[in-house]
Amino acid sequence: MIEKGTCKKVPFFITSAMQNNDPLEVWLRGPLPEIPDLLQPVAHALLQASEELAIFQNTFPTRLLWEKPAGIASVGFHLQHLAGVLDRLFTYAREESLSESQIAYLKSEGTEPFEGCTYHNLLDHFGQQLQGALQQLRNTDPTTLTQIRYVGRAMIPSTHLGLLFHAAEHTQRHVGQLLVTARILVSGYPPQES
Repeated sequence: MIEKGTCKKVPFFITSAMQNNDPLEVWLRGPLPEIPDLLQPVAHALLQASEELAIFQNTFPTRLLWEKPAGIASVGFHLQHLAGVLDRLFTYAREESLSESQIAYLKSEGTEPFEGCTYHNLLDHFGQQLQGALQQLRNTDPTTLTQIRYVGRAMIPSTHLGLLFHAAEHTQRHVGQLLVTARILVSGYPPQES
């Protein structure tokens, strides 16, 4: 669970990537140090997501964070879900079960974790999860990538690589949804009734 004041400062390598004005997407900038070759696309996608989320880090209005235009998921939900999914999928990739706190976080996604929670608070939490995910990628033995890993209580089989790849593509999908929702909200559409 995210509590007010518990988010740590996002590490330099993530903030510098978020503030990078390089016109090239992350995957076109070359290999990332210490990330195994087969996991470069995963790391590239996660870092690209971080850069795209940073677009609104200082500008997204807190009053709009939990709004659901046309009943679609809120920007706040997407930010919480991004952090939660990374945490859960990388837990399964380590061959671990979810903890009670991870299950509680899953159930709380979409609700304001504390009064006055901002886009920046949720982005910091995502940054913490991203830092952990990147460290796990650095520590991953490539010879384990085709090994079976199980997902959820139903123990659905996947592979180590499948989980890591899904974490990356799922992150990208939700970032796209978040950015569209955020742009709709900040544009003032749909007009608010007075």
